[in-house]
Amino acid sequence: MTDDQEPGSPRLSRRGLLGLAGAGVVGAGLGFGVDRVFTPEASAASGAAASYPFFGEHQSGIITAAQDRLHFAAFDVSDITAAELEELLSDWTYAANRMTTGLGAGQYGPASGPYDAPPDDTGEALDLPPSGLTITFGFGPTLFDDRFGLAGRRPEALIDLPHFPGDALVPALTGGDLCIQACSDDPQVAVHAIRNLSRIAFGRASLRWSQLGFGRTSSTTRAQATPRNLFGFKDGTANLRAEDSDTAADVWARASDGARWMAGGSYLVARKIRMTIETWDRSSLREQERVVGRTKGEGAPLSGGTEFTAPDFDATGRQDAPLIDEAAHVRLAHPDTNGGAKMLRRGYNFVDGNDDLGRLNAGLFFICFQRDPREQFVPIQLRLAKNDAMNEYLRHVGSGIFAVPPGAKTGGSIGDGLFG
Repeated sequence: MTDDQEPGSPRLSRRGLLGLAGAGVVGAGLGFGVDRVFTPEASAASGAAASYPFFGEHQSGIITAAQDRLHFAAFDVSDITAAELEELLSDWTYAANRMTTGLGAGQYGPASGPYDAPPDDTGEALDLPPSGLTITFGFGPTLFDDRFGLAGRRPEALIDLPHFPGDALVPALTGGDLCIQACSDDPQVAVHAIRNLSRIAFGRASLRWSQLGFGRTSSTTRAQATPRNLFGFKDGTANLRAEDSDTAADVWARASDGARWMAGGSYLVARKIRMTIETWDRSSLREQERVVGRTKGEGAPLSGGTEFTAPDFDATGRQDAPLIDEAAHVRLAHPDTNGGAKMLRRGYNFVDGNDDLGRLNAGLFFICFQRDPREQFVPIQLRLAKNDAMNEYLRHVGSGIFAVPPGAKTGGSIGDGLFG
């Protein structure tokens, strides 16, 4: 082989090379390669750093052990053809497969290649290991319009989300034709992934909105301790875990669901939730625990026990009042009060500086995966939006829903089944 491309991986297209090189370098960007000796880039994936395979039955970054950092991005596709859209997804597959193993986005890397053209990798992750990087791709409802002849391929489960009570959505933080979720235990590695995939998309897709996250707010494996959100409470105690026997039924789409190309995929819902931190911080501990329905320290349900004790929603205290308030978040979000509906959560905290009043612009970037949002996210969120006592301290400002296709086969590309 003439480069360090993995066997069976799709090659970066001519258009993708131009995207890596940036605008205005057509003459220098192609047909060069003879003025410098190519030296294969050393893999940064050696040692004990975590590394997850890009190719497989399912995309990584769903039931993968939740990493500590996130860079999420939504894109609008430009005025291109269906063939060019396929080519973009192929180019993204090529680069994502490399970056998840610790290699650069392109075959030369940031410090090699033609000297009079921009490097084909930006370089900020040059000396870093993979750090558990996963890159997960999704398709928004707007991709399935008349532009690419995909209207008949849109899954029924890929709905337009309804307007929920209390929504204060900002259009600039909502929607998108495509999405990329990059998770890693090193923020620079996650940012590097989105930065380079954005460069590869030059002229074909542009960033609509993006979000940085830190401090995961959910555990996706039993080995992970329950993290805390910015309200200081443990978050995701009752979340689905990869080891749970029923996780597959709740997370993965099936061919029998109606869209055969989505079999082995999932549906991602993202919500940017602004927390009114200052108001919360002035609330009493009693009020905070009443709103959540759990103790702040242990995370135990107010009906008694320890963190993983099942809540007893029938338990009462003085004057027969329920120990877990009727409007408590844990009651309204729990599977027992939602017909058994469950979702796999992969949320993150965010702090985007402060607003013009000097208040923290901070909160939860909520992400969940499920087999069918019509039966899982939507009814649960509707119940919360109408009755949750926590709504006094929250404002939903961003939103997106995406069909996450199954994993790519070696030698193939993300979304191959969509066009097949």
